Amino acid sequence: MTTPVSYEVQDGIAVITIANPPVNALSQAVRAGLLEAVARLAADSDAIAGVITGAGRIFVGGADITEFGKTPQPPYLPDVINAIEDSTKPIAAALNGAAIGGGCEVGLGSHLRIASETARISLPEVTLGLMPGAGGTQRLPRLAGVEAALDIITTARQVSAAEALSLGIVDAVVPAADLLSAAKDKVRAVAEGSVSRPVASGLRPRPVAETSVFEAARKKVRARNRGEVSHLAAIDAVEDATRMDRTEGLAAERKRFLDLMQTPQRAALIHAFFAERKAAQVKEIAGLTPPPYASTGVIGGGTMGAGIATAALLAGLPVTLIEREEAFAEKARSTIARNLEGAVARGKLSAEQHDEILNGKLTTSTTYEALAEADIIIEAVFENLEVKTDVFRKLDAIAKPGATLATNTSYLDVNAIAAVTSRPEDVIGLHFFSPAHVMRLLEIVVAEKTAPAHVARAFDLARKLGKIGVYSGICDGFIGNRLMMQYRLASDYTMMDGASPYQIDAALTDFGFAMGPFQVSDLAGIDIGYASRQRRAPTRPPEERVVTFADGLYHRGWLGQKTGRGFYIYDEQSPKGRPDPEILALLDEARKEAGIIPRSFTADEIQRRYMAAMINEAARVLEEGIARRASDIDTVLLTGYGFPRWRGGPLHYADTVGIASVLEDIKRLSADDAYFWRPAPLLVRLAAEGKTFADLDAGEAV
Repeated sequence: MTTPVSYEVQDGIAVITIANPPVNALSQAVRAGLLEAVARLAADSDAIAGVITGAGRIFVGGADITEFGKTPQPPYLPDVINAIEDSTKPIAAALNGAAIGGGCEVGLGSHLRIASETARISLPEVTLGLMPGAGGTQRLPRLAGVEAALDIITTARQVSAAEALSLGIVDAVVPAADLLSAAKDKVRAVAEGSVSRPVASGLRPRPVAETSVFEAARKKVRARNRGEVSHLAAIDAVEDATRMDRTEGLAAERKRFLDLMQTPQRAALIHAFFAERKAAQVKEIAGLTPPPYASTGVIGGGTMGAGIATAALLAGLPVTLIEREEAFAEKARSTIARNLEGAVARGKLSAEQHDEILNGKLTTSTTYEALAEADIIIEAVFENLEVKTDVFRKLDAIAKPGATLATNTSYLDVNAIAAVTSRPEDVIGLHFFSPAHVMRLLEIVVAEKTAPAHVARAFDLARKLGKIGVYSGICDGFIGNRLMMQYRLASDYTMMDGASPYQIDAALTDFGFAMGPFQVSDLAGIDIGYASRQRRAPTRPPEERVVTFADGLYHRGWLGQKTGRGFYIYDEQSPKGRPDPEILALLDEARKEAGIIPRSFTADEIQRRYMAAMINEAARVLEEGIARRASDIDTVLLTGYGFPRWRGGPLHYADTVGIASVLEDIKRLSADDAYFWRPAPLLVRLAAEGKTFADLDAGEAV
């Protein structure tokens, strides 16, 4: 069996190489190999120093994800890194690429750190509900200072080699081709005494910082990461570094790390991590190579169309954008230019790349014939079936054989759109979320006759665009919007029954949602909700309770943020909105007209109602086969609808609180509205069998 850690003496320097593809993860075998290599170096009379590096283009990509959730096996990473730091012979880390999590900590424990120009370091543990657990919170502040360490650890951001050098995290940055020789030269100079041996980072003096620095960091993460515990634990650990020596600080860090391992948040975030990766595993396309594609077409240059075009351009795809008139095409080009300027401001593009993309990759036209050679054509016109079918009739006439014809619809029947073409097998739904060049979710809506090749191409496009593609079947609203309709109805009912929209929004943001439902309505536009209700009216079940309060706002011209007034008032003093007393008065009138005697609601009641409605409908979506797995539903809500990631998604949350408990809430609520609160059969079955949605995904609840 090939060992994942090799040891080779080159000119008196032991080169220790980690080769554990694809990312050189710190598996048990790698940890054992590193520990053995350090011991071998100590006893090797032919080697005066060592260099640790990674095979390929990555130094170390962090923990081994196959070990997540399992009992850690020795040797433990903190012990391995302590052995590196305590080596009597100097050891340099040659950072040949990404040094992530434990990989960064291996570097921090080495006596020297030499980075290639393309190297990046990061400590992303907080994104998994954890914190650095192998010395990161103790060594980084001793090297870079407390404020830099707090920023790097609590944001989980990547630090470039140049920034790492400026912060004192690495000792030198060299071209990739010179990395190994430079690392050997520098560590040899230390071993031979021509350069003073650096004090090991863990043994440096305790860093100094005022208490106010830590309080400011806590205030920032409480606002940015509402409800999450790992960020606060990491701040506490960095503060420990200011008052503890290495031994005490590492012990305190390890205890905090192991405590976090037992939290529901860690389990939820690990679930979210794996759910995103499973989403692309679709049985119909298993082993299928997606047809190649080199160019894209976008029809419609509004906010959505321009966003889709921007996403494709940022991914390196040439785009031809079609608009009805030249003036609209120029407006779309301006929107795309602004989007690209945003990418420049965020450091995603250089100014030169911005100009190259805008002038060399983007073409606009007013004729469909310009799309004749496009491999993927995405329609992004007004959400109206007649308008969209007209577009697809035109595409059918000009698109080349085998082109993927995609509709960006939020609700409409993709089967009906495909039916107007002579090639329904080429038609698929691609539901982007606005802003399309920023939002990570892409619902891939597979119609009755969509060919697997186009499904494979759609998932590959999602990957290329940096998005998470999730398979969806056909129904009104697909996965996400179908659920949203139900939990939005629950909010409307709760409002009419006595809670204010502001109380509801506050309860749900306290739960962890990015925004409450009425804040979302104002952001999207009251007119959008009105149009959706009008569209559904002819097919609305007669048993469904109808709340028309928001229709009154629409008729008043209170359309939300775009008009300065909706459920909230928006002005210079309150750009994010403030409660409107007139809304409360109008609600009182509406309740009287409906004969409703308002009652009070606690925040807990509001949250339980909202979640019960969401989980109940999610169970129907799963049972009907609209979603393929429970974790896909979680991914949709997490990446497209602001569900708190640290709760894992609605169905993971249901498993956490207990399906029987959720079902009990639904049955109790059904006394007031038997139609809306009718329990999903799948929910009833899982509760009766004592099974979970995770069991269902694992094939254990069939």
